[in-house]
Amino acid sequence: MNNQARLQALSAFLKTQRAKIQPESVGFPVGTRRRTPGLRREEVAQLAGVSLTWYTWLEQGRDIRVSASVLDAIASTLQMNADERKYLFDLAYEGGGGVATLREEQPEVPPSLQRIVQELRYCPTIISDRRYQIVGWNEAASHVFLDFDHIPAEERNLIRLLFTRKELQRLAVNWEHFVSGFLAIFRAYYGQYVEDEWYEQFLEEMKAIHPDFHRLWEQSRVSSAPEVLIEFRHAKAGKMLFHLTSLQVQGDTDLRCSVYTPAPDSPTEGKLKKLMERSGKIL
Repeated sequence: MNNQARLQALSAFLKTQRAKIQPESVGFPVGTRRRTPGLRREEVAQLAGVSLTWYTWLEQGRDIRVSASVLDAIASTLQMNADERKYLFDLAYEGGGGVATLREEQPEVPPSLQRIVQELRYCPTIISDRRYQIVGWNEAASHVFLDFDHIPAEERNLIRLLFTRKELQRLAVNWEHFVSGFLAIFRAYYGQYVEDEWYEQFLEEMKAIHPDFHRLWEQSRVSSAPEVLIEFRHAKAGKMLFHLTSLQVQGDTDLRCSVYTPAPDSPTEGKLKKLMERSGKIL
């Protein structure tokens, strides 16, 4: 992301966060002259203890200097959680003040991690990199989602597949909720690697091709590891319930494990076993 794109992303994020705050929740009257939802710029400036002109310039995406203490006050005013606060600092300081290491080559999955993933026999698991390229998976994932072996490596981008493959769009009962969780993580990466222009190119491509992507991206939250209960309607197994746990792998490979654990009070695991047995994957 170049400097202009970074500042535009910062501007859009501040506007989105400001629109989420209910005026009455911070002591301002709702009034009848509010044309847009959320707080006004002058109200944010007042609560954060900064000048209206300075905050306006920041929200307009001007290239101005900002101290950590002032940025922290704005984050508190806009009621940001830890992930949103980090995203704000990443955008304001080009990666939080440091330069993140870029890895252009596809990261290798450590043998120990491969072993762990394979041992999760009835927990569909996908390993992805910071661009959401799928670099590893287990047999259970191939049965619940797609047979990734039949997809060329360069096309195994999870975000793109969610918007292009009809199988995945039909799988999740609430597809938009399902996609939003991944976009929340993707936005966190987007803020962290502000110097990588790949993200800007990818976003422009997705917005141009998929109208739904643009809308969901603008609405997306920021989260490093959401945990959610997801309901699938599998073409062969029917209703399946999974708890999704997204784990950041420690080390310099910047990999993420998305583990779908069958809900304990559901027949999901039994259905998955039968599904795999019928295909001859389990002897």
